[in-house]
Amino acid sequence: MAGSSCKSIHWFRKGLRLHDNPALLAALENCVEFHAIFVLDPWFPKNYKVGINRWRFLLESLQDLDTNLRKLNSRLYVVRGKPKEVFPKLFDKWKITHLSFELDIEPYALKRDSEIEELARNHNVKIIKHVSHTLYDTERIIEKNGGKAPLTLTRLQTILSQLGPPLKPLDAPNISQFKDICSPVNKDDGENYDIPTLQELGQDPATCGPVLYPGGETEGLHRLDNNMAKTSWVANFEKPKTEPNSLAPSTTVLSPYLKFGCVSARLFYWKVQDVYNKIKKHSQPPVSLHGQLLWREFYYTVASLTPNFDKMEGNSVCIQIPWKTNDDHLKAWKEGRTGYPFIDAIMIQLRKEGWIHHLARHAVACFLTRGDLWCHWEEGQKVFEEYLLDADWSLNAGNWMWLSASAFFHQYFRVYSPVVFGKKTDPSGSYIK
Repeated sequence: MAGSSCKSIHWFRKGLRLHDNPALLAALENCVEFHAIFVLDPWFPKNYKVGINRWRFLLESLQDLDTNLRKLNSRLYVVRGKPKEVFPKLFDKWKITHLSFELDIEPYALKRDSEIEELARNHNVKIIKHVSHTLYDTERIIEKNGGKAPLTLTRLQTILSQLGPPLKPLDAPNISQFKDICSPVNKDDGENYDIPTLQELGQDPATCGPVLYPGGETEGLHRLDNNMAKTSWVANFEKPKTEPNSLAPSTTVLSPYLKFGCVSARLFYWKVQDVYNKIKKHSQPPVSLHGQLLWREFYYTVASLTPNFDKMEGNSVCIQIPWKTNDDHLKAWKEGRTGYPFIDAIMIQLRKEGWIHHLARHAVACFLTRGDLWCHWEEGQKVFEEYLLDADWSLNAGNWMWLSASAFFHQYFRVYSPVVFGKKTDPSGSYIK
């Protein structure tokens, strides 16, 4: 909680939204001057594969965030550079007393945030941080489980039943909360704080796919409301019974909005609960919509306590398998040239649109690893990391380990047929055509 007459920075990272943002709300308390910033950190494109469709989704999300902040007589400052280099300058330039942000469990984020907290202490800047990217505080789950991560969804559910339901989501700040706050919107101190273009990021807009899922909180909330309006569909939702190769998505496609924090997982949870309260007979985890959020929580929790979670070697939950190396097979799979129409159609959709159904993900991941090509799951993980709008470090690694039967699931002999499965779910061949 901010003190009296404070000058605050709220650092947007994943939580690219105004609603259910406790760290943002805390930064506004007793605040006299406020800056909302996003740091364009060069570490990410250097160390992660980021495809152009996800870059575009991020820029759309930042633009939407800036638009919504300007409605509150504020704005978003996009700062270019390494966080440990830009923050000391901002602390001094803007005479900052408080820095707020949302907690992150990823390895780089933990190291980065530790460095920034030390810099803040050296500049007499107070840190405000809150959990809001996940339903629960992963540390609390681990503590309740005796200091270990639960390694099955059933065990996670047992722990969560003891913790009770997630916190209710918080409202977005309103204009009255900014009434007495100076939040400069036209500050010109020789820096470029505008939303970058794709060209600035070294991307060619002509290579983008179609904009099927625009980035941002506004679009994410609109999509959430549209899905929740289908109350019978929400109540009866069972993930395995949706269609992997329907031409229009048969699921919510809220995953990119959850990944970037444009939509709060807690808001999603409680919106679904509102439907369940009206329709008493509904599906249950692990296949229900609540179940999908619990899977997300499961992977975040295990990843937060497992070194090298995105690698095979040095990963305590992952069995060691002598995968083959075949660059030709990997390249053909990535480019949709395997000769299996169902597999190739999925990979083409992934590259062009940035989203594929979860069962389609299962089919191509199984094909690449234990099903047909025996290529390393880490290579598939890299391709999904590049192409998916919703590429999420914890979920991507966890799902690839699962689908390659390396962790969590070990019935390696249960595989998806690259021919029969596609025929069964799309007998007319509309999807591959």
